[in-house]
Amino acid sequence: MAFVFSRFARGSPRFGLIVILVALAMLAFSFVASASADSKAASTSIPYPIGSEELNDLLQECDVVQALGQQKLLHAGGPDGAVPSSTTAKIFAVLFPGSPAVNALLATLYISGPPNFLLALCPPNIDPASLSVMVAFAVGGLLGDTLFHLLPEIFVGEDDERADRARLVLVEPNRNLLLGVAIMIGFLTFVAMDKGLRIATGGNGHDHNHGSHSHSHGADAKAVTTSSDAASPGSAKSRGKKGGKNSKKDDDATSKAVTSEVNASVKLSGYLNLIADFTHNITDGLAMSASFYASPTIGATTTVAVFFHEIPHEVGDFALLIQSGFSKRAAMGAQFVTALGALLGTVIGILVQEFGGNSASATADTVEATGLFGTSLTWGDMLLPFTAGTFLYVGTVAVIPELLETNLEGSTKLAELRKTLVQFAAIATGAGIMLYISWH
Repeated sequence: MAFVFSRFARGSPRFGLIVILVALAMLAFSFVASASADSKAASTSIPYPIGSEELNDLLQECDVVQALGQQKLLHAGGPDGAVPSSTTAKIFAVLFPGSPAVNALLATLYISGPPNFLLALCPPNIDPASLSVMVAFAVGGLLGDTLFHLLPEIFVGEDDERADRARLVLVEPNRNLLLGVAIMIGFLTFVAMDKGLRIATGGNGHDHNHGSHSHSHGADAKAVTTSSDAASPGSAKSRGKKGGKNSKKDDDATSKAVTSEVNASVKLSGYLNLIADFTHNITDGLAMSASFYASPTIGATTTVAVFFHEIPHEVGDFALLIQSGFSKRAAMGAQFVTALGALLGTVIGILVQEFGGNSASATADTVEATGLFGTSLTWGDMLLPFTAGTFLYVGTVAVIPELLETNLEGSTKLAELRKTLVQFAAIATGAGIMLYISWH
């Protein structure tokens, strides 16, 4: 067969030329097809990692995403493609009219100024235990903000501001792991702070119901005084025989020494509480900057939650300082100084966001250059989960034990049950406000 074909080819020069031309045509066709495929792949390739905003813009060219956007427009949007503004959105637009940095600074003034000015109206002998309802309300606000706003924003992100654009989420397992690590670091940071304060004060932590400070110190004083009195009867008789005046002088000196020791311990507790309050306010400032750089809605809701949390917090610290020997004016001045910690935290957070970057505003080139451990995260993205971890600690470990305290010696079971129902209603109200803001 091959012999016949070769013989026919030698006898037909035109046939050989045709074979060569066909082979060249096929080679040219394969080259053109390969070049076309490469150019198409290059035009549709997406660099990894990529910023969320850049990815969202690319996805808007997809027909499926455009169809989802139209469904979203029919469901909640207006004819111009903008989401209708609610009353709360209009109020927040007035309170926070600037850039994320400006809004974060304004929010810091909102959460620090009014609560400190309210201290001027507080009587010096205020009972911190009377703030239990306000503390319960603050717990609801903090947990509501964390569970309804911060955690969904951290792992999923905000919806697109335009009603005709659907936003899709790129799942990065390692990214979610790092965000979880940041939440845990924030939680453990407050655990370490609280534990250190308890060690320094002899067992009293930094909480919102500071009545325990005075009770514990009073118990110590009573124990010391009782022990000295218990040892004194026999010796008092023997000393009475030798001289009653010397015995009386010794008792007075012992009593003064015990009193000064207790007063020094109480005052030390007050100063350590100021240090803890200053550090706590720094994390509040970090929360302001991180939330506003995430989105205006998250920033506004976080501001509301922290504001309601700060009122019982500041009043409780004010009562502790009064118990520690501060005058009302000195206590107000000390609280004002600690409030500067929030401003410091806000400035630090702004610097981290501006120079450390965040994935929401990053491009593919910047993310690839600054991404943490090969993910699309930047250092600025770690502030919000850190804040969520601190809020989880404050809303649960630091406050819930106060609400669980039950005093059946000074009241009846029915009274404690009523008090518990009121506290649960306050928690539900605080969380409900956060849910309403998020829903609208």
